[in-house]
Amino acid sequence: MKILIVDDEAHLRMLIQQALEDLEDDGAELFTASNGEEALEAIREHEPNLVVLDVMMPKKNGFDVCHTVKNEWGKSNTRIILLTAKGQEFDKQRGEQVGADLYMTKPFDPDMLVDRIRDLLGQAGEAS
Repeated sequence: MKILIVDDEAHLRMLIQQALEDLEDDGAELFTASNGEEALEAIREHEPNLVVLDVMMPKKNGFDVCHTVKNEWGKSNTRIILLTAKGQEFDKQRGEQVGADLYMTKPFDPDMLVDRIRDLLGQAGEAS
């Protein structure tokens, strides 16, 4: 299992990586990217099962990255969690429109993020 973490803030990438350490123990490989263009390159190169994707980033925002992956590249099996400070209903609807599997707002509970990832990847209850 491969998971890509995309956020332009290094401390948030690190926080998310730390939250996902249990998944690494279960065999997950973690990759990171710091902007939307890097995210698309990493998705093309590593073909992750899941992407934790910030919305507000330089070069390409998370909505655009999600749209490219899900709609232009047709990677419907790549699960995408949009993780953002933008919690307005309009933004959540936009996330749904571009094909995001889940929309979570910052600040987030790391344990809840891990639970949501397990749910999306069909690992609920494993190695809890």
